[in-house]
Amino acid sequence: MKNTSVTFKEMKKKGEKISMLTAYDYSTAKLVDESGINGILVGDSLGNVMLGYPDTVSVTMEDMIHHGAAVARGAKNALVVIDMPFMSYQASVYDAVVNAGRLMKEGRAGAIKLEGGEEIIPQVEAIVKASIPVMGHIGLTPQSINSMGGYKAQGRDIASAKKLIKDAKLLEEAGAFAVTLECVPAELAKYISDEISIPTIGIGAGAGTDGQILVYADMLAMFSDYRPKFVKNFANVGEAMREGFKAYDEEVKKGTYPAAEHTYAIDEAVFKEAIGK
Repeated sequence: MKNTSVTFKEMKKKGEKISMLTAYDYSTAKLVDESGINGILVGDSLGNVMLGYPDTVSVTMEDMIHHGAAVARGAKNALVVIDMPFMSYQASVYDAVVNAGRLMKEGRAGAIKLEGGEEIIPQVEAIVKASIPVMGHIGLTPQSINSMGGYKAQGRDIASAKKLIKDAKLLEEAGAFAVTLECVPAELAKYISDEISIPTIGIGAGAGTDGQILVYADMLAMFSDYRPKFVKNFANVGEAMREGFKAYDEEVKKGTYPAAEHTYAIDEAVFKEAIGK
């Protein structure tokens, strides 16, 4: 059954946990989709994982549309949520609606996600009014990493904890169907989850949220530049890939690959005629 923004809200009402992973290409999206995962986020984390950027700030709308459309072609059942990249919505409500519309039309998104709380509520309201499902994102917001001063857990003092609670409620009131809580203390994340009617999707926010999301390359040990505290390796695919690449390299250089079973034959008479013998 196709997951939608409505499905997510119904799952919260039933007390069912929501599973999400990132994906950035057709083949990975198919594998994630076939695993029963409820939602796929085409995150601007593709800047780090796929493009080698040091942060997400450099990611463009064209990047998100290109990767989003590929994922959408591979996901038949999972809800595809595409991140709005840095400066695609911050400057004006008009920009936000136009760019959200592009992610839906050209990127084939089922919903969009944008970072921020009170300061972007007018954008959220306008996008929702345009019949585009919106997922919020508060806590650690990577697009604001320069003003935050680094990748740090959020909501650990009174003022920031109160702001997170307020922002979550404002996003709910603005019409968001869900909100991501990133790097938020577990007790605070659970409190927020209990206080609002829309699903919370945690990443580094404990087990009390309504769902969880991870970057697939992190949980499969494929991305080794850094490893956040909240990441668990569910399979060591990165090591398996390295071993496979090394084995291939060795066989090619030894001349043992390709073997006879990996080649195509030609009739001897045809071959002789072709080379003039």
